[in-house]
Order: sequence, then C-alpha cells, then structure tokens
Amino acid sequence: MSQWITVCHIDDIVPATGVCALIDEHQVAVFRPWHDQRVYAISNIDPFFDASVLSRGLIAEHQGELWVASPLKKQRFRLRDGVCMEDESRSVAHFAARVQDGQVQVRR
Repeated sequence: MSQWITVCHIDDIVPATGVCALIDEHQVAVFRPWHDQRVYAISNIDPFFDASVLSRGLIAEHQGELWVASPLKKQRFRLRDGVCMEDESRSVAHFAARVQDGQVQVRR
C-alpha cells in the first residue's frame, strides 16, 4: 500500500532548485521549478556514476518538458518520469509528488 510521506515545507525549496529527501532507504530528489506549488520527484542517484547528485542539478526546459541536468556530466533526466534524454536505458525512478497544506509530500 502506498502512502504520502511529508519531506519538507514548500518554502524550504527555493524556486528553480531541488532538495534531497531520504524516504525509507531511497534518496529522492524533489524539485520546485517555479514560484508556484508544482513539485516533481525522481531518484537522486545519477545512474552513470552511482552518485547522489541529481538534486543539485540544473533545471531546464526543452521542447516543452522540464529536465534536470546532472552536475557531473550533464545527462538530462525528465522530471515528470525520470527518462534520460541521452540514454533511456539509464533512466531513473520517478515518484508522485504534491503539496498539501504547504507541505511537500512524496508517495512511496
């Protein structure tokens, strides 16, 4: 059974950045691209280097989609589903995310 886990307050995420949250044993990168309450969550682990860095990546828009570029070699991962633009076989897990009463929540 899935449940929503509160990870932080929406104001804890500066717009156009991400944060990392530990949910069970998974590092989850949570992104807030704009000043509104839209949030996205994907795995924080860069599958090319097995490094916990995606939450520190640069958010970019390409062809109407939001992506985060890994700070290591700049591979891009789509925020809505974790697909890797450069190599779909290296895509990352994505998680449902929402803001409820000012609290950012991720479904596990």
